[in-house]
Amino acid sequence: MYIQGFVIPVPEERKEDYRKMAADAADIFRDYGCTEIVETWEDNVEDGKHTDFRMAVKAEPGEKIVFSWMVWPDKATCDAAHDKMMTDERMATPPEDMPFDGKRMIYGGFDPIFTFGR
Repeated sequence: MYIQGFVIPVPEERKEDYRKMAADAADIFRDYGCTEIVETWEDNVEDGKHTDFRMAVKAEPGEKIVFSWMVWPDKATCDAAHDKMMTDERMATPPEDMPFDGKRMIYGGFDPIFTFGR
C-alpha cells in the first residue's frame, strides 16, 4: 500500500465545484490503479498556536480546508500512473476555473508504518 496525501484551501462557496472536480478526476485515477480516494471538507479544524492546517496552506478568510488521500497498491503503481497521466488527454487541460489555488496545496507520498481496519 502507498498513500498520497493532500491539504488544500478551497473557498467555501466553491465546495460543490471542488467535489465535482474530485469526482471527475477519480475516474482517471481509478483507470491507473488507484484503489481508494477520500476527499474531506473542514468540519472541526482549530487554529493552532505554532502551526495548523490553515497556516500550512496559507488559508485566507472564507476558505475551508480539504484533507484528502489516495490509496495505491504500491509506490511503483503510483509512480507509473503519474508518468502515464502526464500524457493522458483527460489530464492535458486543467479546468478553466480551478476551484482552488494550486500553489498553496501541499501534498506528498507516504509509506504506511501502521494501519488499522484494512
